[in-house]
Amino acid sequence: MRAIGNFKFYIMGTIVSLVIPIFLDNYYQHILIVILFWAYLGTCWDILGGYGGQFSFGHAAFFGIGAYTSSLLYVDFGINPWIGMFLGGIAAIVLGLFAGYLCFQYGLRGPYFALSMLAFAQMLLVLSLNIKLTKGAIGVLIPLEDSFWKFTFQDRLPYYYIILAMTIGILILTRWMQESKIGYFLIAIREDEDAGRALGIDIRKYKLIAMALSSFTTAMGGTFYAQYYSYIDPHLAFGTPVSVDIFLRPIVGGPGTVFGSLIGSILLSPLAEITRSLFRQHTGLHIMIFGAVLILAIIFLPRGVIGLIEDISRNVHAILGKYKRVI
Repeated sequence: MRAIGNFKFYIMGTIVSLVIPIFLDNYYQHILIVILFWAYLGTCWDILGGYGGQFSFGHAAFFGIGAYTSSLLYVDFGINPWIGMFLGGIAAIVLGLFAGYLCFQYGLRGPYFALSMLAFAQMLLVLSLNIKLTKGAIGVLIPLEDSFWKFTFQDRLPYYYIILAMTIGILILTRWMQESKIGYFLIAIREDEDAGRALGIDIRKYKLIAMALSSFTTAMGGTFYAQYYSYIDPHLAFGTPVSVDIFLRPIVGGPGTVFGSLIGSILLSPLAEITRSLFRQHTGLHIMIFGAVLILAIIFLPRGVIGLIEDISRNVHAILGKYKRVI
């Protein structure tokens, strides 16, 4: 019965998501797109950081690889962005497996792994600023047309339905992974890596699987970003603020949960848009605000909003149970 109830909830949520944006103007459609976009990227990060316990501070590397691969292939060689999205994902897997193998082979974990991933993103930032292939600091401007085949539209609504489909897809993937052997092994690694190894889990193998899934899906998000804004440059692609934006949603919403990133994005993405508008003349101020939010979330919500809801629900049930016994 619970499964049937959950299924009905998912169906109703999907129907509402399909219908609501039709009645909104461009600005509010943009807000919904931003919410879904960061929810998607946060869930991609959560595969590695939330379930696998490998906190990556450099997911901008995969995001930028996806954005630049599809954009350059389209602008310079006329290759369709949908194909470029897939090829960018493959390139991100190669980078992810390379970085992951180096880190996991030498036992890097915790802050050492996080800083190693940051270093990879910073190296790509420097490279993209200084080589002709990526157009340097000028960036890549994508021709704006109205064509599904070319992944560019005059209206926002098609972009909304594309990112909605991507978000539903990553949520389904996460749900499947959560209930599969991969999910159980990743959670075991997250909770106690040494105990997992003692139980016979191939630690490096499952970390690399999580890295491959996370990097591929994150790169697809990079392609969507480039096509939606019709522009990409090194700082927008590989900058540290991108990595912060990505992992902040699952941390606030609840790491290692299916809907944590979505809840975190619903709370934070409108805040990000408002602060960017209010403090446009003060570069980086909105990042400081996000940093403060991150500190508060870690201190007061170590398991995120979903963890807080679960604690409240557990306490309410305990109180009701005592009340019934008294009666």
